[in-house]
Amino acid sequence: MDVEILSRVQFAFTIAFHYIYPPLSIGIGLLMVVFESLYIRTKNKQYEVLAKFWTKIFAITFGIGVVTGIVMEFEFGTNWATYSRYVGDIFGSALAAEGIFAFALESSALGVLLFGWNRVKPWVHLVATLGVFLGSMFSAVWIVVANSWQQTPTGYHIVGEGMQARAEIVDFWAMVFNPSSVDRLTHVWLGAFLAGSFLILSVHAYYILKGRYVEISKKAFKITLVVATISSLAQLFTGHSSAEGVAVNQPAKLAAFEGHFDAEAPGDLYLMGWVDKENQKVTGLKIPGGLSFMLHQDFETPVTGLNAFPEEDRPSQVNAVFQFYHLMVAIGMFLIALSLFAMWQWKRGKLFEKKWLLWTFVFTAILPQLANQFGWFAAEMGRQPWVVYGLLRTSDALSKSVQANQVLFSLILFFIVYSILLLLFIYLMNKGIKNGPYDEENYDEGSLNKAIAGVVLNDINK
Repeated sequence: MDVEILSRVQFAFTIAFHYIYPPLSIGIGLLMVVFESLYIRTKNKQYEVLAKFWTKIFAITFGIGVVTGIVMEFEFGTNWATYSRYVGDIFGSALAAEGIFAFALESSALGVLLFGWNRVKPWVHLVATLGVFLGSMFSAVWIVVANSWQQTPTGYHIVGEGMQARAEIVDFWAMVFNPSSVDRLTHVWLGAFLAGSFLILSVHAYYILKGRYVEISKKAFKITLVVATISSLAQLFTGHSSAEGVAVNQPAKLAAFEGHFDAEAPGDLYLMGWVDKENQKVTGLKIPGGLSFMLHQDFETPVTGLNAFPEEDRPSQVNAVFQFYHLMVAIGMFLIALSLFAMWQWKRGKLFEKKWLLWTFVFTAILPQLANQFGWFAAEMGRQPWVVYGLLRTSDALSKSVQANQVLFSLILFFIVYSILLLLFIYLMNKGIKNGPYDEENYDEGSLNKAIAGVVLNDINK
């Protein structure tokens, strides 16, 4: 393989591995705020126990997320020097904003969150928990803004020529609110809420099935199920809005999403399929004219296809983009159906009677993570051959002095180190979950209930 392919594989590997952790941190952080707020409101010790338990899991996730994120910044300078020079002014401002608005907030509140239990007043600790959660949200803002600028660049001008050309900001807020940033940010946030909530649902469903921490787990499951249901439904709308934006700003990418080749013809919407790029056809289950209806509310309106663009300006891996996009959508629809079905069973009073449903939740913790990964793959591969859409090609963004053997060697080392980190993460998570929210031998749920002061919310206790 050449330097370009190896560098792309290396960056894809490191960012995909890193992206396991920030969504979990954001999603778990949201539920930590909810549990702790309920504790302060009701004085119910069970909510305090839940908040403390998931703070421990959050700390593991947050720590490994920070470590794995540092590597990518060095890759910009080593493998992608031309790209770094070109977008340095844009990325520099976004990353500086992340340091000011996100890292400063997180670092100042993290110590109180982890070590402030029983040392500060409950409302002060809640403020710290909220600060860490908002810090993780703000961090996502600036990363998504920087990436979205690559997809839909605005608020800039180009200075210099040839290899010395670079983009400079002329309108900071136009750069921040570029045409795709808001849709993509809300989509990312909701994906993170789903990643965290389905992990929590998985763990507490497992506890209920095993007869451990049953009462406290039922409360946690119901609260989290509400968050998961709202997030999964909202994700459907943000996904649709994002697709409409892609149709306007990156029509070649949208055409790759659906394997639509005809330059000007109604677009079909595929539920599943396989793209034959050579013969420019898709075999699969489709809704004729469905893409046209989704974009224009009319089954006959033409949609711009891949043949409207020069071949060198189209995504090269059309089938891969198609598959990643449809896998993301399929997982999203399954999570919506599962959440709504569980809510219906809750209304009927049979939520915890169906073991098969609880086992389904146990094994669905991985699905939001997969959907997040597939969505990023589809978005980034669909942008090709551009690293900055319409301005800088990926092939021109490479460092000129890096050799293929150097990239391959570092890729192997990254794979080894990251595999060790993943095993460590799984070990620590497994250990924390096995230990549970509290010591069952010395602190049973009966004694925990006696510690409750206040009123438990009626809709949670039903």
